[in-house]
Amino acid sequence: MSDFKKEMMFLIGHYGHIGITFVASIFIGMGGGILIDQKVFDGRTAPWFTFIGLAFGIVAGFKSLFEVLWRASKNLEKDNNETDKTDQ
Repeated sequence: MSDFKKEMMFLIGHYGHIGITFVASIFIGMGGGILIDQKVFDGRTAPWFTFIGLAFGIVAGFKSLFEVLWRASKNLEKDNNETDKTDQ
């Protein structure tokens, strides 16, 4: 397999992981909020826990996104530093 194809497969996997993790965390947070609303309040009140669960899911999704980007930037810096050392 050529280097271009390997890099494209890596990027597709990397960005796919980010997208799936982001969406899954939102759905899990919202699902948990809906479950709490149905079990605790028996559907008699406004869906406050659904909104709270959705907010927690969005925050968790962005946290995961920033962690992946932080890790990628650290790896890029590390690769650049190693390349600079070999050039000297």
